[in-house]
Amino acid sequence: MHAQTAERKTAEERRAAVLEAALTEFGDRGFEGASTDAIARAAGISQPYLFRLFGSKKELFIASIEGCFAETYSRFDEAAKGLEGEPALEAMGRAYKAMIADDPRRLREQMQSYAACDDPDIAAVVRRGFGLRGRDADQRHGLDGCTRRRGAVGGVLHRRADEGLGVFFSPAL
Repeated sequence: MHAQTAERKTAEERRAAVLEAALTEFGDRGFEGASTDAIARAAGISQPYLFRLFGSKKELFIASIEGCFAETYSRFDEAAKGLEGEPALEAMGRAYKAMIADDPRRLREQMQSYAACDDPDIAAVVRRGFGLRGRDADQRHGLDGCTRRRGAVGGVLHRRADEGLGVFFSPAL
């Protein structure tokens, strides 16, 4: 009889599992209400190892926010590939709506990141996520610095590149 052993995960795989669990916990409970113990348990690691990977609850929250922005802008870029102006904007709107329909945790995480912006470190990450990545997307897809368009899918993208701000809403949810 052979004892079955669990396959050992790499540090990067454990980090990804923690971020996946954090997306759920932070999205459901927010920065203040989330439990790092619950995140660690959901990821199959110990809480001390979670802190070894991320340092603090805030660093984990920030990594989770950055992951949400990266995923969102990656989907925007893929959807608008080869498009410019209004067609690019509409494609981004459809991609965003599909993303949050497929995985509503992403929208909840976004909302929780806004709610936590009273912390200056978190606010800086949110501003940076909207500002820099949003301006990059604007330039790649032929959108001007101040764009307000109503897309075919009922979403609104508002950009204020001069202030580094942008908000994407999909009111049809």
